[in-house]
Amino acid sequence: MTMAEKKTGTAKNSVKTKTTVKGAAPSAIKPKQDIACKTEIAAKSIQENKNSKKADKTPKRKVLFVGSEAFPFAGTGGLGEVLGSLPKAINESGEYEARVILPLYGSFPQERRKDLEFVCWTFVRLAWRNQYCGLFRIKEGNTVFYFIDNEYYFKRSGLYGHLDDGERFAFFCRAVLDILPRLDFMPDILHCNDWQTALVPIYYKLFYMYADGYRGIKTIFTIHNIEYQGWYSRNIIGDVFGIPENEFGSIEHFGDINLMKGAIDYSDAVSTVSPTYAEEIMSPEYAHGLDGDLRRNKHKLRGILNGIDTVTYDPETNPALFAHYSADDKSGKALNKAGLQKMLWLPVRKDVPLIVMITRLAAHKGLDIVRAAMPELLSRDIQMIVLGTGEHDYESYFSHLQELYDGKMRAVIAFNKDLSHKIYAGADMFLMPSRSEPCGLSQMMACRYGTVPIVRETGGLKDSITDAYNGDFGNGYKFARYAADDLLGAVDRALGLYRDYADKWQGLTDRAMRTDFSWKNSAMEYIKFYGEIL
Repeated sequence: MTMAEKKTGTAKNSVKTKTTVKGAAPSAIKPKQDIACKTEIAAKSIQENKNSKKADKTPKRKVLFVGSEAFPFAGTGGLGEVLGSLPKAINESGEYEARVILPLYGSFPQERRKDLEFVCWTFVRLAWRNQYCGLFRIKEGNTVFYFIDNEYYFKRSGLYGHLDDGERFAFFCRAVLDILPRLDFMPDILHCNDWQTALVPIYYKLFYMYADGYRGIKTIFTIHNIEYQGWYSRNIIGDVFGIPENEFGSIEHFGDINLMKGAIDYSDAVSTVSPTYAEEIMSPEYAHGLDGDLRRNKHKLRGILNGIDTVTYDPETNPALFAHYSADDKSGKALNKAGLQKMLWLPVRKDVPLIVMITRLAAHKGLDIVRAAMPELLSRDIQMIVLGTGEHDYESYFSHLQELYDGKMRAVIAFNKDLSHKIYAGADMFLMPSRSEPCGLSQMMACRYGTVPIVRETGGLKDSITDAYNGDFGNGYKFARYAADDLLGAVDRALGLYRDYADKWQGLTDRAMRTDFSWKNSAMEYIKFYGEIL
């Protein structure tokens, strides 16, 4: 089994855990109350809920987001950004109340553990196992986050990449459904995200939908990246997932288990993270085998473009920057460029265009055409910075390129949030030539900092970037054909405007910075979507 298979849930077999952990201690606060959850915190929550209802004669509809990560508590990428921001934006609308539930990982920020409130504990049955499950909560801004605690499954290094990921997240899904009556927050909608939560709509339809207290809940399944589907061998259906053999057809795909396929079929609605990606994943080129299933469920599929956290990514206030600036006064951007050049030992030149990439170093991010274009690209009078980690071949390639083009090219093989902010703010152009991109957030962040995106026309890149053409409109540059020469053509158009038409370039950066990528727009689209299925 490859490391990629371990991380993405594509393994055909799973290591079976034969030890039942019945009393693993919670990884945060020792429970002082019994299984009935009659704790002070639970009572307080119920009272808060009652007070809220008194203040508002029309009770708000409730949405519980179910996910495997959410910033600032756990995150590896776009999914964490979404679940850390979208529920807050929905709560700000005042029409729905949104909360989030996720695993309590060992990596939960140590400084926040004191803020965790214990709610209750119980046991969760998964196939032949009977596992401890603790429930904690924390308030972050206007949003309540719940955490499912079990040290055996979640107190590990890293969020993903373990041989028993299938079992870990099956436990999480069962625990979410078992714990619902004890949340003081019975949702109208369970909004599930990616393969790690795909079993929630499956388990709900198979085991819970007719049980007392569970009737009428709607399920939405959001596909953030269809490449990772949760593939497993048929022979673990009962032992690991606790699903009867006669229900194999519910999750069968090409003779094996495919959890995402099951969620697509069993959910009341399916969404993905941009309108173009919703169209693309119904074609064999993008669907990784699920195109037929998605076409069959087209009537319940919706593409809604993600947003970004405009508070975190604000050049007027971001503490990581060398200098602050805004769309009204961009003078500080030049200071950020000079600071970044000094920091990474590049010649401090205001006139030279600085092109950057912040990306996972993987082929589908367009790095094969970047490699093909790089010799010609670096023959131009530019500077370039690449920040990211990923496949060893690309890490080695960009490190070697730095040695060949010292003083012109820098490769930082790392995951560094602080440096990424500095790069967004200091660069002139942001290159994002993805072969596929469900939504993409980096191009939006680049716009926020007045760094002009150069993107391939796919997925959310197509939906969020409008080509500038002669520089009189738009917020970036796009190319359609997945080829090195088309990439170079888009870069050259941007370089030409930068060098020869300074006023138009300033107008372009101004439009980019003023593009509204806030979560408010996405939240309103999801609220409409919720209304259609309730």
